[in-house]
Amino acid sequence: MKQMVLVIAILILATANVRAEFTRLENLRLVDHPGNDGDSFMVTDGKDKWVLRLYFVDCPESDAGDETMLRRLREQTRYFGLERHSETITYGKKAYEAVKEWLSEPFTAYTTHAGAMGRSSIPRIFAFVVTADGDDLDMLLVKNGFARSFGVGRRDHRGMHRDDRQSYLEDLEVAAMLGRRGIWQATNPEKIAELRAVQRAEERELQVIRRELGLGPIAEGETICLNTASIEELQRLPGIGPALADRIDRARPYDNIDDLSIVSGIGPVMISRLRDFLVINSETRASGD
Repeated sequence: MKQMVLVIAILILATANVRAEFTRLENLRLVDHPGNDGDSFMVTDGKDKWVLRLYFVDCPESDAGDETMLRRLREQTRYFGLERHSETITYGKKAYEAVKEWLSEPFTAYTTHAGAMGRSSIPRIFAFVVTADGDDLDMLLVKNGFARSFGVGRRDHRGMHRDDRQSYLEDLEVAAMLGRRGIWQATNPEKIAELRAVQRAEERELQVIRRELGLGPIAEGETICLNTASIEELQRLPGIGPALADRIDRARPYDNIDDLSIVSGIGPVMISRLRDFLVINSETRASGD
């Protein structure tokens, strides 16, 4: 009995320590802002404002205002098996309409204030968002077919391991696809494999072009800047393909190389392998200090 009590106490303390890493932002309301979309939006507690970027999920783009967004729109259209980019944008707008409904009552966010790049003049920070009904917003989006399981993740505010939460979201995505919910109702089942194959082929073609231009795998003693390198340059790093490069890009800026641990798919072993090839700026070698 004493051993069981001890185990429970340890678990409670462990959970408390995980939660202690987060700042709890309470009584939040959405702020009407042109940069808002399904996975990134401005909020306020009546005094301060933040732009929150959800962990773990990627909603369809709701517009295509620059070259980077156009590339993401094209990739998303192929991923969801759609034949027209306009459909992707339509569901991106529907995703935000759903978010506005789910967050119509005061809600809560948990954040470590890790930076997430974005278009707003106010810096974006990664967060877990919980509705007034106690539902996790990232899970609602995936479950209802308004997002895919994709992007930066970490151990959550309840203590769930990053890999477990990501796996659960992937299962929700499969269920949404089978149920033809949200964007999945517009998916062409006969085209999705073909479209995803085209995406992979283009990524391989880009890799060939990189090698032709001398942008092959990074050489020993060579370094690149983690915070300013292009997605193409990031893919020169060992073990970094297009998907990981995109996740690294979305999570910038970084204060040190160990901040890469927030990126889904990057663990201590990979960070150790990357450390000698990265600098935080053009003059300082990246470190965990």
